[in-house]
Amino acid sequence: MESRPLRYFVAVAEELNFARAAERLGISPPPLSRAVRRLEADLGVTLFERTTHSVALTPPGEVLLKEARIALDALQAAGRRAQRAAAPQAGLVLAMKADGDAGLLEPVLERFAADPAAVPVTVRLCGLGEAPALLRRGEADVAFAHEPYDRTGLDGEPLATEERVAAVAASHPLAARTRLTLDDLGLGRRDGDLDRFIDGSRRHGQDLAQLLTRVGLGELFAVLPASVTRRYPRPGVAYRPVTDAPPAVMTIAWPQQSRSTATAALVRIATDLAAALGAAQAGAEPAPAAGVHPVGL
Repeated sequence: MESRPLRYFVAVAEELNFARAAERLGISPPPLSRAVRRLEADLGVTLFERTTHSVALTPPGEVLLKEARIALDALQAAGRRAQRAAAPQAGLVLAMKADGDAGLLEPVLERFAADPAAVPVTVRLCGLGEAPALLRRGEADVAFAHEPYDRTGLDGEPLATEERVAAVAASHPLAARTRLTLDDLGLGRRDGDLDRFIDGSRRHGQDLAQLLTRVGLGELFAVLPASVTRRYPRPGVAYRPVTDAPPAVMTIAWPQQSRSTATAALVRIATDLAAALGAAQAGAEPAPAAGVHPVGL
């Protein structure tokens, strides 16, 4: 199967409109419609239910959409990785959201630099939820990613599990309490309600420093990982545990097909270091590192 019919199909499946899909692809609707019909004939299935007013995916179409996205991402990733491998100083790209490393980035990079498998590491900052897509597209080799995220084509290991805290203005009445609940914050327990507020930078499109400035001014509040309290103490901001909020889980993720010894070394160092730091913060002696050898690395 060639990639062009798949690209055409994905465009129609995402737009659910042949005219908009054709405009997106830079072609006219008739050849697009013919290409989709040929694809259906080749596969022996109907991918779309068409009426004069609507286009809808059939069950086979829904399956193909998921698989086609994976296949197209893999093709793009192969080309990007080949281009990056030809660079004079080929190294690793680590993708992460700004302030989304739970304080692990610097110690991980410092320890990795001393490893025999070390190569130069470029940190690529991205928005919340963007890192897994960068891995699939071949634009990054490894990433710090916060759950939940799409794990398609990726492997991962948890690094840090943190309780959630609410960041509120120190002058706000809620700051007088020692603990808060989602109800205190006016949040429902449905995922959609909570997702609008957990990690306020996602909601407001700002970095954490900007977000906390607005919190201190009393303009908003945010629900954040507990490590923020250690890294960003501010006199105008009060942090209070949110007892019934789901924990924040950060993982290190990498492409399943990776065979890079440097990636494997960085993953091992990150997981070992996270385990040691977690044990130390819990007041226990760090357990001997068992070592992590991810499948496919």
